[in-house]
Amino acid sequence: MEKKVLVFGEIRDGELRNVSFEAIAAAKQVADGGEIVGVLLGGNVKNLANDLIHYGADRVITVENDQLQSYTPDAYSQAIMQVITAEKPEAFILGHTAVGKDLSPRIAAKLKSGLISDAVRLETDDKEVTFIRPIFSGKAFEKLVVREGLILATIRPNNIDPLAKDGSRTGDVVSMDVEIKDLRTIIQEVVRKTAGGIDLSEAKIIVSGGRGVKGKDGFKPLQELADLLGGTVGASRGACDAEYCDYSLQIGQTGKVVTPDLYIACGISGAIQHVAGMSNSKIIVAINKDPEANIFSIADYGIVGDLFEVLPLMIEELKSITVS
Repeated sequence: MEKKVLVFGEIRDGELRNVSFEAIAAAKQVADGGEIVGVLLGGNVKNLANDLIHYGADRVITVENDQLQSYTPDAYSQAIMQVITAEKPEAFILGHTAVGKDLSPRIAAKLKSGLISDAVRLETDDKEVTFIRPIFSGKAFEKLVVREGLILATIRPNNIDPLAKDGSRTGDVVSMDVEIKDLRTIIQEVVRKTAGGIDLSEAKIIVSGGRGVKGKDGFKPLQELADLLGGTVGASRGACDAEYCDYSLQIGQTGKVVTPDLYIACGISGAIQHVAGMSNSKIIVAINKDPEANIFSIADYGIVGDLFEVLPLMIEELKSITVS
């Protein structure tokens, strides 16, 4: 049965995050030929509407309001609820990002509906859509179906391929006014510890370090390798606890869950808490001088050796390939 599906277009640093386009691809499966409606919230977002259309949205609703310049749960949930009330969709799809994980349960509570979080795959047949999500730290998967009411779901970045971009696609872009009131949180200033870079949850290539990097300087060759590969740097909780790097880089059960195409684990033992955050990576390369390290049990390729000897060789080889 055809459904109208709303898709939350998440914006970061003035650009649409790739998970927005992946959410459209998921929405296409849910819609079953129905309408895909993108939703953009912010202070000035109309210029991004066509990007959603080029990736498969049929129509885009832009909600521009000074109180939506920066994300706050109160303001965004109020705006989304007014869009849902006006549009009456059968489904609402978001990315399983920091914003999506915070916003989706609030919407579910307001609507008194269920929530499927962190879906990595969808299966469709003539009757229903099945969402598949990992459980038990990725050791098993469960299949979930919404039999009645609104379908509300978040999808994990880097798991559902976006549709091919079609610059010739056209669609309506409609502005909508909303009332934002009684805010409990107001953003006065945003201070970033780092500027630019690739978001860990959407990175295709991650070079990650553990306690084996031995200190802050130990992350320098990891950063150099990541730069050469066009990726970004991550870390285990052990490295963060040892103050080798900031907690914003933490990957694992209590950090970020990532699914890159290539994950290079340097000096990481492979504790279950870390493995829970990266075990679904498409290709895992482990570098560790301990041949008994648990990380090798899940790695596709393993290098037994000192990372400070192995990484310079990899960097030198990549530079020679780039030069040639």
